[in-house]
Amino acid sequence: MAKAYWITTYRAITNPDKVAAYAQLAGPAIAAGGGRFVVRGMPAKTYEAGLNQRTVVIEFDSLAQAIATHDSPGYQEALDALGDGAERDMRLVEGA
Repeated sequence: MAKAYWITTYRAITNPDKVAAYAQLAGPAIAAGGGRFVVRGMPAKTYEAGLNQRTVVIEFDSLAQAIATHDSPGYQEALDALGDGAERDMRLVEGA
């Protein structure tokens, strides 16, 4: 079974306090779902049409595990705390 990667980029952070509240809840919910943070932070360098925006990559043992974590009550609580505090692009990708 292929690993899965949860990739999030932050287009804009409009309320850092809401992002902090989200992070306090999201980290434990993701860890409880078996997620492991691989990347968290700003790009060291961007190329082509890359945007200089915060990027997070989380590894899961399977796509089903990543989906279940996203849909879990704990992570949904984190999303509620984030609310309109950031504009993000989030996707799940299976490993090669």
